[in-house]
Amino acid sequence: MDTSPNPGGAHSPNPDGPSNRRPQQQGRPIQRPHGNRAGTHGQRPTVPGVPGARPFRRNRPLSSRPARPMKPRGGRPTHATPADLGRASTAAKIPPPSDNVVRIIPLGGVEEIGRNMTAIEIGNDIFILDCGFAFSEDDTPGIDYILPNTGYLEERRDRIRGLIISHGHLDHIGGIPYIIDRIGNPTIYTRKLTGMMIKKRQEEFPHLPAVNIREVEKDDVIKLGATSIRFFGVTHTVPDSMGIIIETPWGDVVFTGDIKLSHENGEPSDEEKREFGIFKERRVLALLMDSTNVGQPGFSIPESNVYRTLEDMVKNSKNRTIIAMFASHLERLIRVMMFAEQYGKKVVIDGRSMRTNLEIAREIGILKYKDDTVVAVENMQEYKPENLIILATGAQGDEFASLARIGNKTHKYIRLEPTDTVVLSSSVIPGNERAVQKLKDNLSRQGAKIVTYLTSDVHTSGHGYREEAAWIHSQIRPKFFVPVHGYHYMLRVHADLAEEMGTKRENIMVPDNSSIIEIVDGERIVKQPFKAPAELRVVEGHTISEISDVLMRDRKALGQEGFCVVVATVDRRTGKLHKSPDIISRGFVYLRDNKDLMDQTRLIIRKSVEGSLHNPRGADLDAAREDLAEAVSRFLLQRTMKRPIVIPVIVSI
Repeated sequence: MDTSPNPGGAHSPNPDGPSNRRPQQQGRPIQRPHGNRAGTHGQRPTVPGVPGARPFRRNRPLSSRPARPMKPRGGRPTHATPADLGRASTAAKIPPPSDNVVRIIPLGGVEEIGRNMTAIEIGNDIFILDCGFAFSEDDTPGIDYILPNTGYLEERRDRIRGLIISHGHLDHIGGIPYIIDRIGNPTIYTRKLTGMMIKKRQEEFPHLPAVNIREVEKDDVIKLGATSIRFFGVTHTVPDSMGIIIETPWGDVVFTGDIKLSHENGEPSDEEKREFGIFKERRVLALLMDSTNVGQPGFSIPESNVYRTLEDMVKNSKNRTIIAMFASHLERLIRVMMFAEQYGKKVVIDGRSMRTNLEIAREIGILKYKDDTVVAVENMQEYKPENLIILATGAQGDEFASLARIGNKTHKYIRLEPTDTVVLSSSVIPGNERAVQKLKDNLSRQGAKIVTYLTSDVHTSGHGYREEAAWIHSQIRPKFFVPVHGYHYMLRVHADLAEEMGTKRENIMVPDNSSIIEIVDGERIVKQPFKAPAELRVVEGHTISEISDVLMRDRKALGQEGFCVVVATVDRRTGKLHKSPDIISRGFVYLRDNKDLMDQTRLIIRKSVEGSLHNPRGADLDAAREDLAEAVSRFLLQRTMKRPIVIPVIVSI
């Protein structure tokens, strides 16, 4: 995926991938940590350097549980906890579909933008469509990537017939290294470019078994299990994007993947008409279609308009031009390379992921250029500025990317000149507004001219707008419709459009992640009252974990109001404090500037502890800790109107 719901078409997770996000984490093995992590299941969390510390938070549900490391990748055995067994049995208890049922399970991508993955189950056959991830957002601090929960598939791995990938964006392939071995390492079916991108990414995980990729083309028909699978070409921002047709006894299940139309002034191209013409002779049982931009009226800007704009900039540039875009906008990158060679320009490619994608495109023959067209960034001073085009990553303000370093004047080789033109060939992903604004400010301070999608046709969405979706519905004419790929509101808007286009309201089902939707006898669609496992599964440092809501709330509270450790040393014979309590604060208040507050807090600690331990022999230390945390929390709230996490420690001597 490459864009999002706003008119400019910005999207979700940065498709430029981990090379621009946390470069130090590339290729790290995912394995069980040595020893017991603080906060893992079955262990009392501790505070480094504070013996006996026990985190406490008011109103914490007794049933809450912290992050649980999952089984290490590579299939190595590990001890199952009761929580593991409970979760596994939940997935196992879901009854198999009846012989007259097509089961559809969106495992990710229908309450969000990203981590797209859908399972289709027919009889004894399970087909998986895409396997993406999403990047961490504000409500998941400390997380690297968010994965689909594949617990349902792990329990049924022997029935998985294949993993079918629609295209090569990270929100559709990024989860493969973390998931593929958990589901039995099934064969991956996809087109050539996407397969190359998957293989290149797997090189960052050398400890994993090799993936088995079978290349298919858009006109191929393959047999998986008892089911025939067909493909058709679709338009997106990366070449070799394809839709998928799963044949069933009741008609086709059609999955579009991310999709827009190639059109001129609202008239679909002849190629689009040929591709979708296959559905005139087919009976479509159900359509699963991208919903990202269906809420935008009319047609999206044709990509051909963007190509013409960029060609004009390359052709007529009188000074150095820097073009920044996602590395995943491969179609656009290829066009810029072609324009540069056509008009005698030299190209500097500044961004590892961008360079990798262009090398793959050149290797498989969809991009051709002379070796001397690309020059190394360290040699760019040898060429006249008007003959240079710099392709850079980082149009979203990512601090690790090339353009951010140029803006911060920390780039080793590139310094902006007032005569330079910087083209931001992407729109702003929601949530990145401040980072992009800061980036533009930094570039502007150096005198460069900034060109964005707001002032010129230098970007368009990779997801079709309302009229494009309407045209696709008119060609496919499904009996049942399940909107996918988007937030719930986007799915609802798409459902309304499907009804306008002739699909009966009772034949439309808007899913949540892990919903189990069944089409029975080809005549009715139902959402089952039970769901596949849906706990949040994430990549966090060296582990894959299931993260509880409580842990995420605690992390956000730490970031917003900090924590306070109170240490009381008690004489076990008398129940009296042995010395004045110690207070450790991080992110709450600066202790040296709040001496009176700390002195009064120590009085509260003394009163609470000595009151709880007035009878040392019959004292309940756990209850004393909770009383202490409650008393200190209440006092600090009254005095500061803040709610730091209070961690009580009572040491008995």
